Amino acid sequence: MSTPADRLVQVQGHLSNTFSQGMLANQTAIVTGAGQGIGAETAVLFAKEGARVVVADLDASKAAETVKRITDAGGQAVAVAGDIMEQATIDRIINEAARLGGGKIHHIVNNAGFTWDGVIHKTTDKQWDMIMNLHTRAPFMLVRAAAPYFRVKDGESRSITNVSSTSGIHGNAGQANYATAKMGILGLTKTIAKEWGPAFGVRANTVAFGTVATRLTQEKEAGAFAEVGGERIALGIPKAQQKAAQGYQLVPLRRAGTPVEAAMSILMLASPLSSYVSGHCLEVTGGMGI
Repeated sequence: MSTPADRLVQVQGHLSNTFSQGMLANQTAIVTGAGQGIGAETAVLFAKEGARVVVADLDASKAAETVKRITDAGGQAVAVAGDIMEQATIDRIINEAARLGGGKIHHIVNNAGFTWDGVIHKTTDKQWDMIMNLHTRAPFMLVRAAAPYFRVKDGESRSITNVSSTSGIHGNAGQANYATAKMGILGLTKTIAKEWGPAFGVRANTVAFGTVATRLTQEKEAGAFAEVGGERIALGIPKAQQKAAQGYQLVPLRRAGTPVEAAMSILMLASPLSSYVSGHCLEVTGGMGI
């Protein structure tokens, strides 16, 4: 019978071998919302660690840019453009990932999303439904469609990482729809961990970001927008609201996180470094809220 010391040596040997090839070598990953920001950096980091990556995004040109970053550096990636809230897009993502992975899919990162803010008494049904569908229904649909590739017993690593927000954990004025959806993804994550962990070893985790420097946190006056189904949605935080928040005084590190820093936390949860972490919500906030 092996001793704890023997098992530690075995684990260390596995990690050394893994690092020499890339922590996600010979694995296939789906990253949604990977055309820019956190999603793009996540796709690039996964590829650098040896993963074959499906870059899914609403914007075809931005998805292609991420794929080019990966392939120019010698990695493997393909783009799938389309609305993640539509079943046809879900099906194309799964089919392309299975093709790319030779019949296997190992990781899903449900990152796609944006905000459509409004105070409670002025939030429309359309605002509510779109944000709920985007941040809870779409991830569920993708995970459900991927079930045949995750509910398998081949001994290979599989993980699902869902992106949440501190708005979902603590609530946020002006974001009833977004906060509710981002809390909902926590419940989905824990359920996946409990259903698919025991027999299949699938790990499911959530990462909840605080302020990360993306189009969702820049000044709204900068003019960033998302366009879905003919609806043009302004993104960002009004300058006056940002000023009222007194910068980063509530963040011990006194700054916003970068998309790369955010992506590294996702990589950590998907990698062997988190092989015994499941059902967890990792808050990545620069210390805000402690």
